[in-house]
Amino acid sequence: MKAPTKSTVNVGGLAIMPFQSMESALDHVVTEGRVNSGVGVSVNSEIVMMARKDQNLRDHINSASLRFADGIGVVKTVASKGVPNARIPGCEFWEALMLRAAQADIPVMLIGAKPEVNHAAVEKLRQAGLSSVSGIHGYINDEQYIFDEIDAKQPKIITVALGAPKQEQLIARLHERYPHAFYLGVGGTYDVYTGHVKRAPQLFCRLHLEWFYRLCAQPSRIGRQLNLFHYLALHLMRRL
Repeated sequence: MKAPTKSTVNVGGLAIMPFQSMESALDHVVTEGRVNSGVGVSVNSEIVMMARKDQNLRDHINSASLRFADGIGVVKTVASKGVPNARIPGCEFWEALMLRAAQADIPVMLIGAKPEVNHAAVEKLRQAGLSSVSGIHGYINDEQYIFDEIDAKQPKIITVALGAPKQEQLIARLHERYPHAFYLGVGGTYDVYTGHVKRAPQLFCRLHLEWFYRLCAQPSRIGRQLNLFHYLALHLMRRL
């Protein structure tokens, strides 16, 4: 099934699709209970900065069938170009997609994260009504095993939690061999979903300060967070 077309806005070399709601983005993946095969990428400021330096990552993102604004910085940049759009947090999008999969009995595979986290995510989804779900943790380095599991289980939605750009690189290889599914890179979503990592409190989320909460919780992230300030500078200078 062919996915609906969507206009794009250039943000730092990435062609972002502006959506007005979570539902409209979900409709791009699941239409009337059927999955539109392809690749989805949630784009935040850090991803934009990484892609500016990594041609392969940039090409992978721009070739994806779904590219939505996850971070508030990207939302603001798109809006500054005269295109209204909604922020779609990647972890919330994933949970909403899993709900749609459960409602339509769509088979799903979760790849990535620690063994205990992957297992807990699979079990929690089963308890939530998604019966056709399987998992492969992120400590399996045998890609042939992953290919064999996909061939055996024939999932229609495959989400990969390995962090960027490693998850995007794996998705590209999997999609080339098995193009019949929708793929989505989800970073640390399984950890948040299972409670292994605490998501920022609602106040921080409403103020779009999740990055600051994560930095306080994990000071070692300071190197990565510097990308956010670089992004902000480029946004203010209208160089994105």
